Amino acid sequence: MEACPNHIHLLVSIPPKLSVLSFMGYLKGKSILMIFERHASMKYKFANRVLWCKGYYVSTVGKNKKAIEIYIIEELKKILK
Repeated sequence: MEACPNHIHLLVSIPPKLSVLSFMGYLKGKSILMIFERHASMKYKFANRVLWCKGYYVSTVGKNKKAIEIYIIEELKKILK
């Protein structure tokens, strides 16, 4: 995972029986609760608990896992320059 200023790159493996929609819903829901628990002051800024956007981009990896890992690292390097 790499956090950029306006988006997050996340490389995960989920079992085939779990839908991407279900996984993303769980991930966004659980993470927002954890963020608000650890950073209570953010509750006031995001009172309606809307932190994540509605959409997301998903792609399958297959044999390109290493190439995607390199891409994520390179994107972070560009931002940090």
